[in-house]
Amino acid sequence: MSYALRLLLVDDEAPARARLRDLLGDIAAEIPSTVVAEAADGFSALERAQAGDLDVALIDIRMPGMDGVELARHLARLPTTPAVIFVTAFDQYAVQAFELAALDYLVKPVRAARLADALRKARRRADDAVRLEKLSEAVSAGTALATRQNLSCLERGRILLVSVGDILYLKAEQKYVTARTAEREYLLEESLVHLEAEFSECFLRIHRNCLVARAAVTGVERAVDQGDAEAHWQVILEGTAERFPVSRRQWPQVKTLLKLHGQ
Repeated sequence: MSYALRLLLVDDEAPARARLRDLLGDIAAEIPSTVVAEAADGFSALERAQAGDLDVALIDIRMPGMDGVELARHLARLPTTPAVIFVTAFDQYAVQAFELAALDYLVKPVRAARLADALRKARRRADDAVRLEKLSEAVSAGTALATRQNLSCLERGRILLVSVGDILYLKAEQKYVTARTAEREYLLEESLVHLEAEFSECFLRIHRNCLVARAAVTGVERAVDQGDAEAHWQVILEGTAERFPVSRRQWPQVKTLLKLHGQ
């Protein structure tokens, strides 16, 4: 007898999770499975997934706080990534789902036969011990997907989330990007170029290696480096005593932002 697939059900609506449980019961003889856990939002789902004991995550897409697409991107960073099957009432997300290398995409109301087909794929993946490498590659390459509300940082074997709205600046340092909030720093394994493209409305490039939060800019000041008689501008950010040099190339954009702020 085949072992039971270990499932995580993620949907903000309890009736939808109950419906999936009923369908799983209907196909249990054909596709044995056990629901290890349920989650009503992306944050608790990510926390639960870090235990590493899941084969499949059945994920709704439209959820408050963190949608299913963002959740899938964070799951890709885990050492053991469950297969992702999206379950949603909105079929316009299908392209994004497959850009994420999702195993399957089910449109509500889900039929038992379609769910069985999707879980058969998961069974083959589990039996072959094949992980979703394309999902990790898509995240690393910065595939153009829905804008995230959080960035993820792998620290001591766990995924930490940092809210984009809390970040004061993003600075490229060697192969990492440092994300700084008022409380602490986070090391991100992402490209500054791709972060700029995804979050251009939130961050402004002021130097080749630095993006600052537009909302945190409170002004600029002139500074002269030792041994350099030529003054240059530095950005002042709310929440940190650090100063950030502005390159000549980026100075026009900074001036435009200051004018918008009435400075």
